[in-house]
Amino acid sequence: MTTASIAQTDAATIDCGKVAVVLLSYNSKHLLEQLLPGIVASVPESEDYRLVVVDNGSTDGTPEFLQNQFPDVTSIRIEVNRGFTNGYAESLPRLKADYYVLLSSDVEVSPGWLEPSIAILEADPKVAIVQPKIRSYHQREEFEYAGAAGGFIDTLGYPFCRGRMFYTMEADEGQYDDTLEVFWASGACFFIRADAYHQSGGLDDDFFAHQEEIDLCWRLKNQGYKVMACSQSEVFHMGGAIITYGSPAKTYRNYRNNLIMLVKNLPAGELVWKLPLRLGLDALAFWKMVADGQGKAALSIISAHWSFFWHLPRWFRKRKEIRKSVQNPNSTGIYPRSVVWDYFAKRKQTFSSLNWRPGK
Repeated sequence: MTTASIAQTDAATIDCGKVAVVLLSYNSKHLLEQLLPGIVASVPESEDYRLVVVDNGSTDGTPEFLQNQFPDVTSIRIEVNRGFTNGYAESLPRLKADYYVLLSSDVEVSPGWLEPSIAILEADPKVAIVQPKIRSYHQREEFEYAGAAGGFIDTLGYPFCRGRMFYTMEADEGQYDDTLEVFWASGACFFIRADAYHQSGGLDDDFFAHQEEIDLCWRLKNQGYKVMACSQSEVFHMGGAIITYGSPAKTYRNYRNNLIMLVKNLPAGELVWKLPLRLGLDALAFWKMVADGQGKAALSIISAHWSFFWHLPRWFRKRKEIRKSVQNPNSTGIYPRSVVWDYFAKRKQTFSSLNWRPGK
């Protein structure tokens, strides 16, 4: 493998064989020092696989570290960081492969983590995305917040996971050791067909970060594709290493991006009443944060709504284009009730307690 700069790949793509493992990093040299050796060791020495590190405008010496310590690992340098989504928008079109594996820099992989998920993609052309089981790097026996054992949304668009519902993280006791169709896969690590990624428009650059992977999965589901969770592939995610959980920045992007996602993907008959209802529920969340003394997080909700409404014509233009590609929409993974009500009012705080099997 050779090292390539962004300038060197402007005119030509990099042939990655069948699978391109794409690790996106921003000022994460300390994480690369710790985790990259294990990732390198896990990628088969085969023409079918290539590991690519995308340096998204780092200023911490990452390019020099990669050149000196991992000269045989292909790297792409993006000079200016314009967000998580832009890192992939600039790099993936340069990588020729059948499948991409999108990997965050704060993920530790396990031996043999690649092959089971690739096998699922190869076995069923209607499967567009596969997520591995994601456990916590710090609490090794627990599922991790961002993805756990596969993601779902409820009827109002609130995301949740097998193994993580709001503030409740379950221990992994084998209760979700199956391959199951889900609704969304975590941006911390997922496998995707390259052609499906590009024809769908890929990750929406307007999201910058947070819930962009749910939006992508929803668009693909609306085209009839499947999203799967594969427990035979396992990784460990640090979580919050890039943007701290519960921070105002994360709160802003989660509330703003979730509303954008609803506008882009909901059927018209549902959007006309679900969007106003969600705005009302956001208002309740605002007052709860105020009551809990989380003033900065509460103000982030106001900022999120301001940005959402200011650019509303843009979101509806995107919706118009996206709706053109909707065909045989696949709703498997949408919980038919309110997970918020079930969790907070009915105290159903694990996925198993919902007594719901997706697709049934």
